[in-house]
Amino acid sequence: MPPSPSIWSPLRQAAFRGLWICGAIFFIGAGMQTMAAAWLMIELTGSSFLAALVQTAVFLPMFLLALPAGVLADTTDRRRLISGALMAQIVACALLALLVLGGWGGPATVLFLVFVCGCCTAVLTPAWNSSVVDPVPRDEWPQAITAIGIAYNAARAIGPTLAGLLFASWGAGWVFVVTVFTTGVMWESIRRWPPKAHPPSRLPAERLWGGTLSGLRFAWHSRIILAQLVRVMAYSAAGSALWALLPVIAQSQLGTGAQGFGLLMGCMGTGAVASGLVIGRLRSRFGLDAIIAAACVAFAAVMLLAAWVRVPLLVYAAMAVGGAAWMAAMSTFNTATQASAPPWVRSRAVALHIVASLGAFAIGSAFWGAVSDIAGLTAALVAAGALMAAGLLLARPFPLRVGETHEVTQGTPWDELFVDDEPSPDAGPVAVEVGYRIRPGADRAFLDTISRMKAPRRRDGATFWRIYKDLGEPSRYVERFIVTSWADYLHQRARATVADHTLEADVRAFLAPGESPQMSHYIAER
Repeated sequence: MPPSPSIWSPLRQAAFRGLWICGAIFFIGAGMQTMAAAWLMIELTGSSFLAALVQTAVFLPMFLLALPAGVLADTTDRRRLISGALMAQIVACALLALLVLGGWGGPATVLFLVFVCGCCTAVLTPAWNSSVVDPVPRDEWPQAITAIGIAYNAARAIGPTLAGLLFASWGAGWVFVVTVFTTGVMWESIRRWPPKAHPPSRLPAERLWGGTLSGLRFAWHSRIILAQLVRVMAYSAAGSALWALLPVIAQSQLGTGAQGFGLLMGCMGTGAVASGLVIGRLRSRFGLDAIIAAACVAFAAVMLLAAWVRVPLLVYAAMAVGGAAWMAAMSTFNTATQASAPPWVRSRAVALHIVASLGAFAIGSAFWGAVSDIAGLTAALVAAGALMAAGLLLARPFPLRVGETHEVTQGTPWDELFVDDEPSPDAGPVAVEVGYRIRPGADRAFLDTISRMKAPRRRDGATFWRIYKDLGEPSRYVERFIVTSWADYLHQRARATVADHTLEADVRAFLAPGESPQMSHYIAER
């Protein structure tokens, strides 16, 4: 995929530019809310565990809800889904602001309402992430995704800094008031530039549970997506320590107040923005694995420095390096995931990326907060740095790459379905057999080639796959796979990519002269 000349080229599209600007405002509000809630928790309780738990309240909903939300984004009206979640978030933000301003916002209330806001964000994020790049040509997606990452990380720099100033002057309640308006800006952008409707299909829509299983099955049997999810989960779990313990670093290591905490987060956001401006060129030059390796080493070094150094200027500089490393890694993972998933499952791939990264982040935040309370801040950061460095060992078993265009473009099925009495969509399970009579002496090469069919068959819907040899006719082999229902089988056929059809052509090249595959379908009797 050739890189676009400029990272800013997607912004020439008016719709993307509008969504990008409004998204940045929404991200600023989210950063302000998280910073204010974490520092309010420090003031109310003095507990590093409860302060770290704010990060968990923000990101745990991603772990719980992102995949079902991804299914809904792939199968329902994305505009209504995003708008509804934003309206619910506006109500929760307004209630949080009113309670804190009125003096009724205790630790449990703050955590609960932050969690509710996190749930709303989890519901809308897969749909928004998969639709915001719709106005942009596919070859500019990496630049568009990086631009979104820049906006998000610029918001991490601006939001906490603004929140620190506002918190110090007016208190947490007015920070939460601002988030009501930033969420409203996001709602207006979706009203003005709604996502594209899904293309019409004659196939029945997937149900929530079935669509969830489809997304999980796709990720498990897609080597590209699985590698990305494992790597981002490991990176987030280790890196969450620094983000979660920033309030403690500010208070106990540096002796600063809310403004100092906001400045620490602002330095990380500034480094992330600087990294975003050059990461596209660096990825093109060095490759994905080299970028991730450098990010792991840099972030681990920053955590070790934060564990021992008490000179504010050095820590602020280190935070900028940490933010650059975080942006480099996360934008690389996000770009690779979105560009490696076909359209039918792209929102679910985004959701699984969210589950892997932010779910690990949420659980890691709580874990490292508990370690800090028990063993101390230094021990927690040193252990997290060692774990981050150990993540380099995952490069060999889980190498990273971006899917090629032919691997994500859906093709046209080879064979027509000749079924006299087509079953109802819910009927099943369905067994499919494809018979091959191959030319003499080609058995080993044929088996090596057709064995590669297992992954795409299972990835697109099959619950079982195997190849059999006909004992009565040694040159004949039968491929057999099972799909849960007739509707799932129709979906499986529609999901095959151009790369899958190329593989099928390679299999058919072993057929004896004049032969063609013989396909049979069987429906389970109840």
